[in-house]
Amino acid sequence: MVNHIKIHITGIVQGVGFRPFIYNLAHKYNLKGFCLNDSHGLLIEVQGEMIDTFIQEIKACPPPLSRIEEFTVHTVHSKKIYKDFIIRKSLSCEGGFTLISPDIATCQDCLRELFDPNDRRYCYPFINCTNCGPRYSIIEDVPYDRFRTTMAPFRMCTVCEREYHDTTNRRFHAQPNACSKCGPKVWLERGRQKIEGRDTDNYKSQNHTSEILTNFDAIQKSIALLKSGAILAIKGLGGFHLVCDAVNHDAVKRLRERKRRSNKPFALMAPNSKVIKSFCSVSEKEGEILEGRIRPIVILKKDLSSTISEEVAPYSKNLGVMLPYTPLHHLLFGSEEIKFIALVMTSGNQSEEPIVISNDDALERLSSIADFFLLHDRGISMRIDDSVVREKKPGEIANVSIEIPHGKSETQKLKSQTLVIRRARGFVPEPIDPGEELEEILAFGAGLKSTFCLTKGKKAILSQHIGDLQNYDTLEFFKESLKNLKNSFRISPQILAHDLHPDYLSTRFALEYATQINIPHTRIIPVQHHHAHIVSCMAEHHLNQEVIGVAFDGTGYGLDGNIWGGEFLIVNKGNFIRKAHFEYIPMPGSDKAIKEPWRMATAYLYHIFGDRMFETIPSFFKRFSTRDIDIIATMIKKRLHCPLTSSVGRLFDALSSLLRIRDRITFEGEAAIELEMMADCCDEKELRSYPFQIICGKPRSIDLKPLIKSCIEDLNSGIEASLISFNFHYTLAKIVVKISNILREEHGIRDVVLSGGVFQNKLLSDLTEGCLRKEGFIVWSHEQIPANDGGVSLGQAIVAWEKLKR
Repeated sequence: MVNHIKIHITGIVQGVGFRPFIYNLAHKYNLKGFCLNDSHGLLIEVQGEMIDTFIQEIKACPPPLSRIEEFTVHTVHSKKIYKDFIIRKSLSCEGGFTLISPDIATCQDCLRELFDPNDRRYCYPFINCTNCGPRYSIIEDVPYDRFRTTMAPFRMCTVCEREYHDTTNRRFHAQPNACSKCGPKVWLERGRQKIEGRDTDNYKSQNHTSEILTNFDAIQKSIALLKSGAILAIKGLGGFHLVCDAVNHDAVKRLRERKRRSNKPFALMAPNSKVIKSFCSVSEKEGEILEGRIRPIVILKKDLSSTISEEVAPYSKNLGVMLPYTPLHHLLFGSEEIKFIALVMTSGNQSEEPIVISNDDALERLSSIADFFLLHDRGISMRIDDSVVREKKPGEIANVSIEIPHGKSETQKLKSQTLVIRRARGFVPEPIDPGEELEEILAFGAGLKSTFCLTKGKKAILSQHIGDLQNYDTLEFFKESLKNLKNSFRISPQILAHDLHPDYLSTRFALEYATQINIPHTRIIPVQHHHAHIVSCMAEHHLNQEVIGVAFDGTGYGLDGNIWGGEFLIVNKGNFIRKAHFEYIPMPGSDKAIKEPWRMATAYLYHIFGDRMFETIPSFFKRFSTRDIDIIATMIKKRLHCPLTSSVGRLFDALSSLLRIRDRITFEGEAAIELEMMADCCDEKELRSYPFQIICGKPRSIDLKPLIKSCIEDLNSGIEASLISFNFHYTLAKIVVKISNILREEHGIRDVVLSGGVFQNKLLSDLTEGCLRKEGFIVWSHEQIPANDGGVSLGQAIVAWEKLKR
């Protein structure tokens, strides 16, 4: 009897060239049978003599973009004889799902063809193959086939069709395959008026002729417009970017004014790493991250002699920079003669709205910002922002090194060497392994930097960055992403988890959704915010033991109804005990105190000095009217609209204002970021920890009055704000070590988990991790999951499962 087996492979095996790979491998070893995509993954049936070698090669050398999770082999007892090996049509199975590849940056082969005048796709802005191009952003359903993507309307021409069916071609079964004759096109518009052939390069001109500019001509015209100072809205892979020349100060300033983005940094795109090194310092590892397949925005240290406009990232020592990841981007920069040092590439949206994805929506919503629109007609099924990362150098300041695990895929290697700040394009929808089997759970996340999380089996699917869940448009984005990922992974949630805060839009939506799908109240689990933070990091590192959890952030609803944010917890996945926290301080005006850090500074001063506060730091009070200060003092005395908070985020705000850095913010976290940017310690002899007190109790309270007094004394005696800021950061690290030592002595726990948005502060996280390791602690911090609220939904899902299991 002929050797006859059936193989089933799950993982990222669709849209990555796996079927062509199997087809060619079967022919190499003279095997007969078939392969096909189904709703679970890839199904292969083969007959022949060299099956063992065939299997070994699949496991050893799979396609570069694939990821094998399960590989099962069964012997088939059948008299059927196959005469050849073919790729069959995909098979849709009820309830089945397969992993979807993230969108992948343009590969070197396609890039070479893009700039080859003899290639038929020369300068075609949608060139792709099985090794690169759009995936998640165009998929509408699984299995992954062209007719289930936004490429369905584009029927391949004869030549593209021949490539698609040619087993020796790199585009064999490449679903987005196209060329200028049959595929999508780009064109240029001013508002709803298409730009024609002999328009002047002056973007303010109104001259028009008859020939509509498309593809390469439209891109060349766009380059000229950008050089003349125009702002363009350019449709990309997962949405629109607003684009201008980053060295044109007037253009960048105009974009900032029109977008009402205040001081929030813009992202940049540069043609290559060599050019980036002309305006930023780039380490070897940062270079690897920049040039990898994911192409995220990487936070880099700015060169002070840079020609990049200061309006790109006001008051920051850093720039967020990425390399081109679509053919259109590469064409904007050119190949031989570089057209731009860098382009601003900021999300195409009005402030606080989701990124725009449709042409009509862009023309309506972005017309007050963009002078011109470079549009295309390939649909975007799933909007997705650019990911943001920075190189992770744990213990850098404390001179502590960490070994990076080996033997991981490229994506995992990237994650293990970076801190993911915003997880989106290039990462999503790749699942996270939670370390155990879970039921089908939907966790709704928090309020800011929102994501949701779905679980099924040993997979946790964290959504792309949704944004601040504070308006109707963002909620609709949340809903459309939820619908897409539920469908793609065939998940019907049986358990819901949400934040403890009753007023979060995510909480209200969770309760509405529970009613819609008839989830009983016993399977709707509210999860405390900081518990979820710590457990998200535990899940990332597969920690099942009890840990000391340190959660520093801006806002989290506490069990006592106060606003937590400076927390020391003993944590397991199902429960936590609050062991210590920063002392409670009133927030005058509640949310208004977040936007106006001077209010928090006043609250700390009144807490410490009472009515004598005016004598302690006269320079501070001169900046504000007597009436405003009196109102705040009255609010604090009478506890009017002054919720109590233990937030480290608000502590940063207060010190930022006291040091004359930032009294009012223009975006979330601005005061804290600028306080970090200010920090500097040139002489190690000047490094010192400010005093603080630990007040006994259940839980303990950390009294910061001595710390604030010392900062004010230093300021009044002429000590530079940069040194005060550095010593403040160092003191926080010492507080973490002090409390951790107490808890280790009481509970015998050495593992410390750091989470919360404040730990995105590079200086604080480096100092804290270094100091803890010197004391013999095992420190765990985020790598592939954001430390901010973008990771909370994963923690919620795990906590909910643990609570129901018990």
